[in-house]
Amino acid sequence: MRVLSIDGGGIRGLIPALVLTELERRSGRHIFELFDLIAGTSTGGILACALCAPDPLPAEALVSLYEDEGPAIFDRDVFQRIRSGEGLLDEKYDSGKLDRALERFLGDKRLSDARPDLIVPAYNMTEPGAYFFKTRKAREDPDNEDFPLSVVARATSAAPTYFEPLEVNGAALVDGGVFAVNPAMSAFAEVMRFQPTAEVLLLSLGTGERTRKRSFDEVKDWGLAEWAKPILDVVFDGTSDAVDYQLRHALEDGRYWRLQVELDMASDDLDDAGENNLKLLRQHADDLIELRSAELDEIVAAL
Repeated sequence: MRVLSIDGGGIRGLIPALVLTELERRSGRHIFELFDLIAGTSTGGILACALCAPDPLPAEALVSLYEDEGPAIFDRDVFQRIRSGEGLLDEKYDSGKLDRALERFLGDKRLSDARPDLIVPAYNMTEPGAYFFKTRKAREDPDNEDFPLSVVARATSAAPTYFEPLEVNGAALVDGGVFAVNPAMSAFAEVMRFQPTAEVLLLSLGTGERTRKRSFDEVKDWGLAEWAKPILDVVFDGTSDAVDYQLRHALEDGRYWRLQVELDMASDDLDDAGENNLKLLRQHADDLIELRSAELDEIVAAL
């Protein structure tokens, strides 16, 4: 079983989009031809949906989602800034811009038609609990589990404080990153559940590690207002690293690859879609590809 996992990370999804573009260039094949299962959370879920959709887009086309659409999606007028209290009173961004972008990229394509199989996490605030959009479930129970891929992508990317939750069948769904920003372990568990004897090859793509540091004196007296924004970043970063640690012990060398980069140039904010930061994110991707070039060749050969 060849598995691809793509982390969440907002605008930083430009990094895995560029890495996937390089994989397609080196292999001469589309991403959907290289894998049997693709998992993606938040921005990674958007990429996964587009890569698995009927008549899927090449990875190179998805780069424009970040470089061309990103600045509009992560843009706020003065009214939105005041109304949201900079994200403390309401979501920071108008989700309509994201909705329209997803509809343009995904159209009316449905989860049941995804090739290869797809798994995309979201969190159900209504139950509450984790919820997974799955191609397998969509085919088995189309009346209740089959959704347009634009809905799947929108639900998994509804980051708290950034975008409004999405109502799906009466449930309020938010970004799956609150529990599985790195969905690689969820994908691995899915394979082990249905194909326990399968030999798993798993490629996990990160969206950049946070590098900003905060001292004890800075954080020791934080209350709700101070923690409101950084807590989401802490949860995202910590759970991603934990999954990487687990999989390095669960899978042997040559069967698991984690391609990640430290954001020592670009901003680690999920929503910094400024021209300069987009250039720096692209530079991080280029540096990662150059540094891990031999490993990328190894991955292509294994797949």
